[in-house]
Amino acid sequence: MNQHTPPPREILPEPERGWLSPQRAGILAALATLVLDQASKVWVYHVFDIAARGVVEVTPFFNIVLVWNRGVSYGLFQQDTEWGRWLLVGLSVIAAVALAFWAMRARTALVGVSLGLIVGGAAGNAIDRSVYGAVLDFLHFHVAGFNWYVFNIADAAIVAGVAGLIYDSLVVERRRNAPGPDSGEGG
Repeated sequence: MNQHTPPPREILPEPERGWLSPQRAGILAALATLVLDQASKVWVYHVFDIAARGVVEVTPFFNIVLVWNRGVSYGLFQQDTEWGRWLLVGLSVIAAVALAFWAMRARTALVGVSLGLIVGGAAGNAIDRSVYGAVLDFLHFHVAGFNWYVFNIADAAIVAGVAGLIYDSLVVERRRNAPGPDSGEGG
C-alpha cells in the first residue's frame, strides 16, 4: 500500500528572506512614522503657528485645527493631572516596547510593518505627552455635517497598523491555512 500523505503543515510560515526582512520593514515603518509624525507636529505648531491662526479651512471637507488631547484615542479617558499624564506616557512606552518585541518575531512583512506603524505612532504620541503635556492633534475631516475626530499622523499610523493586523489575522491566515489542491482535504 503506497499511500501518499502530505507533509504536516507548519503552524508558522517560514520568515520572508531577503534584504527587507519583516523585522527591518517594521523598524523602517516605526522610524518613518515617528519622524513624519513629529515633523508634521513641529511644523504645524511652531512654523505654521496653528495656535495663532485658529481653524484653517484647506478644502470644503478638511481643516487644520489645534486640539490638545489629554486622553487616549478619540479623547477617551481624559487626564488633567500630572500623575495621569505620566501614567499615559508610561502605558504608551510599555505598549510600544511590547509591540516592538512582537515585531522582532514577525514572520511576514505585513505583520512587521503593521506593528512598526503602531510602535511609531505610540512613540510619537508619548513624546507629545512628555513635551507638551498632551497630544497635538490637528487633522480634521468633515462632510455634510459629519465631523470625524481630530487626529494626527501617529493616530492614522496606529489605525493603519491595527487594520493590517486584522487583515493578516482574518484574510492572510485563512489563505495560509486553507487546504491545498493536492492535500486531499475538502471536495
